[in-house]
Amino acid sequence: MSGVGEIKARSKTLRVLVVDSTPLTGGLIADALRRDRKLSVSNATENSVLAEASTLSPHVIVLSETLGGTAGKGFEVLTALRAADPKTRVIILLDSAQREMVVEAFCKGARGVFCRSDSLTMLTRCVHRVHEGQLWINGAQLEFLLQTLAQAPATRIVDTRGTNLLSKREQDVVRWLAEGNTNREIALKLKISANTVKNYLFHIFNKLGVSSRVEVVIYAASQRNGAQSVQKKDTVAKRA
Repeated sequence: MSGVGEIKARSKTLRVLVVDSTPLTGGLIADALRRDRKLSVSNATENSVLAEASTLSPHVIVLSETLGGTAGKGFEVLTALRAADPKTRVIILLDSAQREMVVEAFCKGARGVFCRSDSLTMLTRCVHRVHEGQLWINGAQLEFLLQTLAQAPATRIVDTRGTNLLSKREQDVVRWLAEGNTNREIALKLKISANTVKNYLFHIFNKLGVSSRVEVVIYAASQRNGAQSVQKKDTVAKRA
């Protein structure tokens, strides 16, 4: 019986991989996380993170935005991790919660952002929340995403082939949602009932594979970010 208990205990342990800008700070973060006995924490470097992630299959990865002294390198690693396994849950570690950094982190697929100025005790909570499928984002950071979306006149969400995932009405709901409107406010703008808006959101969640309004906003922000990148490439190509 004791053997069964040990197996159950191990199955509840969350595997966490820490990838920080220096071995010293990475070790300090790992040590702080190990105070929680439910976490099994390992360290990796910029060069070994993909191999370590493949071998350990961590539940959550804490990844620094700056790696090897290069700002933004962590975003490149995040993209590679997501390409290898789209289900990878990554928390981006930021020196400061600047708007551009926060928006890029979520648009690249991060499930949370954590600032070095925050308490390491909160990082433990962050890891658990992200593992549970939640997003780690505060009100100010969500506002950054809303402002990013507000710069676009409409929200068009497509799949990898460019096919619309949402109906025109659903796109309207997402657009008003991205501007911070409540269900009742969206209903008034679209001249439908609040219950109909709720039904639309239910279908939107299912189509996008998300479970919250915040995740819809982040999904839309990532689509807009990708569209902007394509437009920039096209502009460069035309100039060439």
